[in-house]
Amino acid sequence: MGDSWERARRVLAEAGLPPDVLARVRPLNGGTYNTVEELVLTDGNRYVLKVPPGPATDGLRHERRLLVSEARYCAGAAEAGVPAPRAVSVGGDTASPYLLMTACPGSPWSQTAPAGGQEAALRTELGRQVARLHRVTGPGFGYPSGALGPLAPDWRTAFTTMTDAVLADARHYGARLPRAVGEVAAVIRTGAPALDEVTVPALVHFDLWPGNILVDRPAAGRARIGGLIDGERMFWGDPLADFVSLALLGDIRKDEAFLAGYGEAGGRAVFDPAARVRLALYRAYLYLIMLTETIPRAAGDEHDRWVQEAVAPELGAALDEITELC
Repeated sequence: MGDSWERARRVLAEAGLPPDVLARVRPLNGGTYNTVEELVLTDGNRYVLKVPPGPATDGLRHERRLLVSEARYCAGAAEAGVPAPRAVSVGGDTASPYLLMTACPGSPWSQTAPAGGQEAALRTELGRQVARLHRVTGPGFGYPSGALGPLAPDWRTAFTTMTDAVLADARHYGARLPRAVGEVAAVIRTGAPALDEVTVPALVHFDLWPGNILVDRPAAGRARIGGLIDGERMFWGDPLADFVSLALLGDIRKDEAFLAGYGEAGGRAVFDPAARVRLALYRAYLYLIMLTETIPRAAGDEHDRWVQEAVAPELGAALDEITELC
């Protein structure tokens, strides 16, 4: 039945589940790095299996051991009571690691827009869920995977390490940026003092674009958030950083429904000058990643054009805002 089937049976056995109950293995699309498959059992239960590419595959520096970060995200989401996958088994040797998780109900928000007046209600619910995630705190700042070294005692140190890593990747791959790498680095440094306002390392998903937000539409009742998935980019840092992907290529301050829900659940969203500097820094970081990863991903000409037309100007705008505010 193929390598996927045999791998799925082995993973189930290692997780303490009988491999002979496997009924179907289905590839899941949408990701750009890991191999993702849905495992359906004979009793109807569903699991998601993630397997990273081999060690010889090119990637960005922070992408090493992503599944370690995702397992930590799953634990944090469970602690917060947020709908998200639950890690069942993290295993395999260094040559064949994997993460087996429970599956969440629903379809990606990006595939089916909410009907009627449900969008505002869902954005409000999403705000509440994200605020609950941000209550979870960690032992230090940075990526829990250790991909960029141990956790840092302060956010400025951690974020500087993160941006230095992606800038080094941009140099290595010859990424097409709207400004020279050295100029980008210099502008980011001018905004670094604003990072010192962040003193508590909160759980930050950092990839909450509509493709990673599942909307569940039960046969009876209103649509609801079914799961916040794909937490492999998670880090310990500033909650404000999550607002970038939540308003990808846009402005979270215009999302009144989301911000209302975020505030209702105890989240604090203040957009004073220092917070605006930090938000611009996080936009610059995400857009640097998006511009650089196209090269090792070999995503194709159409995606490359979109990134240059849509993302590169947003990176330039974020750098301009940092300069204006600092």
